[in-house]
Amino acid sequence: MNNDSSSRIATRLKEWISTSSPGSRLPSTRALVTEFQASPVTVQKALQALTMQGLIESRPGVGTFVRAVRTARPSDYGWQSAALGSLQVLLPPASSTMRTVSNEAIGFHSGYPDRELLPERLVQAALTRAARGDAALSRPPVAGLPELQSWFARELGAATPAGINPPTPSDVIVLPGSQSGLSSIFSALLGSGQPLLIESPTYWGAILAARNAGVRLVPVPSGPDGPDPLELARAFEESGARMFYAQPHYANPTGSQWSKERAEQILEVVLDYGAFLVEDDWAHDFGINTTPAPIAARDDSGHVIYLRSLTKSVSPAIRIAAIIARGPARDRILADRGAETMYVSGILQAAALDVVTQPGWQTHLRNLRHLLQSRRDLLASSLREHAPEAHIETIPKGGLNLWLRLPDGTSLERLTSECERGGVIIAAGNEWFPAEPTGPYIRLNYSGPNPGAYTQGTRILGQALKHNHQ
Repeated sequence: MNNDSSSRIATRLKEWISTSSPGSRLPSTRALVTEFQASPVTVQKALQALTMQGLIESRPGVGTFVRAVRTARPSDYGWQSAALGSLQVLLPPASSTMRTVSNEAIGFHSGYPDRELLPERLVQAALTRAARGDAALSRPPVAGLPELQSWFARELGAATPAGINPPTPSDVIVLPGSQSGLSSIFSALLGSGQPLLIESPTYWGAILAARNAGVRLVPVPSGPDGPDPLELARAFEESGARMFYAQPHYANPTGSQWSKERAEQILEVVLDYGAFLVEDDWAHDFGINTTPAPIAARDDSGHVIYLRSLTKSVSPAIRIAAIIARGPARDRILADRGAETMYVSGILQAAALDVVTQPGWQTHLRNLRHLLQSRRDLLASSLREHAPEAHIETIPKGGLNLWLRLPDGTSLERLTSECERGGVIIAAGNEWFPAEPTGPYIRLNYSGPNPGAYTQGTRILGQALKHNHQ
């Protein structure tokens, strides 16, 4: 009855409002109670409903008034065309891997591991301790917390053979995620118009960072074993480039890993041309059948710029990574980082350091190896059974992804749309190529949520592939 009464009052007041000018004052609540023979609560409900609809506004101590109705009109941003000028670098839209989808969808597209693969308890406890400590109220050094610099240096130093000088903490620059590191490397060490050798296919974020810096990309074909050293040497010779960006371990998207011999050959080419090798070791903590041996551990002359991230292995909420570089290159990168961010959150640095120095961190990594292997193998076997047309280029020995070559003539746009209608989200492979794609590919992440749905997801993918060629 009260709801009916409040609706009746609201309707009558709407009629009054429609004939009143903006700013007109409504009768007081006491007057409305008397007029409509209703309780104060019922009148207040009617007034609240009208307020929610934007028809009236209450001014405490003054009264309730009719609001001015705003007339919708198009916004005019034309003046910005002249102020901004022409776009110097055409940037692509946000990667499909960054999409947020419903919980009901089967997501193969994401570039991040599922929550159950993260050290949740270690992270939560570390953040609590960091918030109670000095890091919550102090500004850290530009290059990072000394203790965290030391940890990154020790990690790489542990793989350094005898006869090679291990990195020192002062060689380390802590970053708010590896993407910012790539941006600084390309802008500070190369600059606009300069050539950059880059594997093809490769990480889309590196392509984006390079293009944003105005760098000219020179693709170097890379297969299951990495790039051909002779092809790399020819690319250096023909382009005049002085930098090569690569992912020697569990490359995104292909999952390829260089052999020790291939790594030595490529490092030799880099040394011969007096160049830099940017080694992106993003998946260092995601080994399954092998353990990464960084190329940077074999170089103490400053040719290898090493990039390692904790964002995916610790938590996407703790965006912490590091560059290890030596000589003037390190100074240039640090200057660029200082201009960009000044410093990285001390709380996040302290929390990351807390996590990776706990005894439970190594236990977590051992368990993670087995979890990733079971997910990888489940997805691969499901694909062979339900989507045999999707050829797995290589079974990765680590990382998070499977790289699939599809039959020639496959329309990736049609395939991704049909899969999405079936509740399966995939990532088309085009965005991982710095130039034209060499064929139709998709990347599937086997570390996403709900591995129990992998079979259903690959069945839907297989059906969509068949429809694609009918």
